[in-house]
Amino acid sequence: MIDFYLDARSRVAPYAQIAQQVRQALRLGLLDVGDQLPTVKEVVAVVAVNPNTVLKAYRELEHEGLVSPQPGVGTFVVRTLADDSLTAHEPLRKELEQWLAKAKWAGLDEESIQALFATTFRTSMKEGK
Repeated sequence: MIDFYLDARSRVAPYAQIAQQVRQALRLGLLDVGDQLPTVKEVVAVVAVNPNTVLKAYRELEHEGLVSPQPGVGTFVVRTLADDSLTAHEPLRKELEQWLAKAKWAGLDEESIQALFATTFRTSMKEGK
């Protein structure tokens, strides 16, 4: 299952945050073909947005061919984004958790950790590492 959240500080629209979280769950293998997405009502109850916001996110995912609505039943995953790298995720996640613990122990707050990670990630991607 997927736990939706909205980052109020983000400049990304709420519907786009919801759609991105579904894509991430599909990429990480948390959602698979045949799985049902939470209902619009369930998402609204968790993230306190207008139902149209959730519908817009789900429509975007439908246009991308990732989900399919079934009237009166729900919205279901029809295509995953997971690939062969899925087996490498767990050991990498554990290493990342250890890194995060070190960063907290070193006194970095959440914003500093995010800034350090984002900057290092962008630089590394530019350099092709």
